[in-house]
Amino acid sequence: MCGIVGFLARREPMRKTLGEFVVPMLTCMGDRGPDSAGLAAFSEPLEAPLRRYSFYAADRAFDWGAFLNQFAVDTDATSEIETAENHAILISTAVPDAVNRWLDERNLPVHLLSVGRSIDVYKDEGHPAEISRRYHFDELHGSHAVGHTRMATESAVSPAHAHPFTAGEDFCLVHNGSLSNPYSIRRKLEKKGIRFETDNDTEAACRFLEWRMSLGDTLETALERAFTELDGFYTLLMATADKLVLVRDAFACKPAVVAETDDYVAISSEYRALAHLPGVSQARIFEPVPEQIYSWTT
Repeated sequence: MCGIVGFLARREPMRKTLGEFVVPMLTCMGDRGPDSAGLAAFSEPLEAPLRRYSFYAADRAFDWGAFLNQFAVDTDATSEIETAENHAILISTAVPDAVNRWLDERNLPVHLLSVGRSIDVYKDEGHPAEISRRYHFDELHGSHAVGHTRMATESAVSPAHAHPFTAGEDFCLVHNGSLSNPYSIRRKLEKKGIRFETDNDTEAACRFLEWRMSLGDTLETALERAFTELDGFYTLLMATADKLVLVRDAFACKPAVVAETDDYVAISSEYRALAHLPGVSQARIFEPVPEQIYSWTT
């Protein structure tokens, strides 16, 4: 049992206070997932060639200043860093391949959570309320966000196994449910040179969809293919730089509810996580039907 949440602000004033809407949703779903939690927030994209790299270090005393200095020396890329507790966002002209090579060569005790021009990802162990306070989620701003609270039913409890999972750039996925064929998908993708970082079943779904998009599919087309490839029970909530996308499996046994107004789209596993939102009593509220793709753009 896990909890998923998503929020897309359609009005600029709401984007300035995105975190204030998302935090109550995430902490409410802590009842469904107290082991670990994560949040992906999407803001105004950086201009090329800049990208945002989100990192996690298990050691709260990790020296991010030394990390930045060594990165600048080794890569000769223009870079700056923003830190919060175990988390850091590196804004750099370095390309993703160069960053990944540098991490492999240095073998540093950090984990790369996300890459893109819009996305920042935060993941950690503990109750969602504690994680929200630690990383100041209530201060986040942006157009949309996706969050997850985890009660582990397979694989370890760790920041790496927490959701959202990411692949490629500016793409993330959260999942409530379980897949029965993640290893067959994994073997298929590994033969194509795609690297996996965990044994979590959700990572297989995330990397499958990103692989299809790398071949030219839209996310919606990739999901149509996933209906025949993914076996199991799932509610998937995904985000790209400019959209939220929601889908449930053919049996729709994992819950989801949507509240939609002229000001926002809000998604959660349970309605109670939406009850604090302004104007929710007048919102269009519905339960997504099986194997229908719901997509909302910013």
